[in-house]
Amino acid sequence: MPKTIATWLLICCALVFAMVVVGGVTRLTHSGLSIVEWKPIVGTIPPLNQSDWEEVFEKYHQTPEYKKVNSGMSLDEFKGIFWWEYFHRLLGRIIGLVFLIPLLYFFIQKRINRTLGLKLIGILFLGGLQGFMGWYMVKSGLVDDPRVSQYRLTAHLGLAFLIYAAIFQVALELLFPTERSSLDRKSHGLYRFSWVIVGLIFLMVLSGGFVAGIRAGLAYNTFPLMNDRLIPLEIHILEPWYRNFFDNMAAVQLNHRMIAWTLAILIPIFWFKLRKAKFSTATRFACNLLLAMLIMQITLGIFTLLLVVPLPLAAAHQAGALLLFTVALWVNHKVRGERNAL
Repeated sequence: MPKTIATWLLICCALVFAMVVVGGVTRLTHSGLSIVEWKPIVGTIPPLNQSDWEEVFEKYHQTPEYKKVNSGMSLDEFKGIFWWEYFHRLLGRIIGLVFLIPLLYFFIQKRINRTLGLKLIGILFLGGLQGFMGWYMVKSGLVDDPRVSQYRLTAHLGLAFLIYAAIFQVALELLFPTERSSLDRKSHGLYRFSWVIVGLIFLMVLSGGFVAGIRAGLAYNTFPLMNDRLIPLEIHILEPWYRNFFDNMAAVQLNHRMIAWTLAILIPIFWFKLRKAKFSTATRFACNLLLAMLIMQITLGIFTLLLVVPLPLAAAHQAGALLLFTVALWVNHKVRGERNAL
C-alpha cells in the first residue's frame, strides 16, 4: 500500500509540475487577467456559445487591462488569452480532485496512519490556500494598474513550489524510508549542505518571481555584465532603500543573477565532496544529474535573457527551475538515506 500511495502522490507531483508550466505560459502571454471572476464550481464550464463569449468579453471590457493595454482587441484575440487562463484554473481544479478523492478513499479504508494523515491534510490545506492566493493575485491586476502585484505573484509561485516539495518528499519517504539518526558526522555535514542547496534554489525561484512580476527580464539583456557593468549604478535609486529589492529592475535582476552565481559555485563543490565520499552509485547518479540540471538551467536563463524573454525559452526556464528543485530534493533524500557511507 505505501507504493500505491506514493504512486498517487507522484501523479499529483506531475500535475503540479504541469500547473507551474501552464501558469508560466499564462503569465508570459499576459492571459492571467482575462477571467475577471472567481467561480470555483460554475467557472468550470467555459463559454459554450456566441452569447456566452460576448458576455465574458464584455466583462473583460470593464477591466483596466482592456482599457489601457488591449483596447480594440477582437473577440478572437480575446479567446487566445482566455483559454490559457481557463486551462490554468481548470488544471488547479483537477489537481484538487485528484488529491482529495484518493485521500478520502485511503482514509475510509484506514490505509493511512496518523502521522501520514496529518501530513496529507496539511498539503490539502496548502492546496486550498493556493487557490485563494491565485485569485488574490488576479484581483491585484483588476484595479487601476493592469498588472498583478509582484509580491502576490511571487507568493503564488513560491507556494506552488512548497506544495510540490511537500508532496514529493512524502512520496520519497514512502518509497525509500530513511532514518536520520543513521548518518555519521561527515554524512550529516553533506546532508546539511544539500539542504542549503535546496534552500538557495527556492530563494532563486522567489527572486525569479520578482523578476517576472516587474518584467525585469526585459532590461539589461547582456551577460555576464549588465549593460557593461558588473553592478549597475541604478540598484539604489528607490527610497526607502529596501524597495530596491522588490521594485527596482536593476536590483531585482542582479539578485537573481547573484543567487545563480552562488549555486554555480556551491553545487560543483557539493558534487566534488560527494564524489570523494563512498556513497552509493544511485546517490552519485543523482548528484551528477543535479550538476547537469544546474548547467542546463543556467544556460536557459542566459539565453532567455539575451533573446529578451521569448516565450518557449522563458517557459522552459520556469520548468527547468522546478526540475532543478526536484533533483535537489532527490539528492537530499538520497544523502539522508545513506548509512555509514564515509
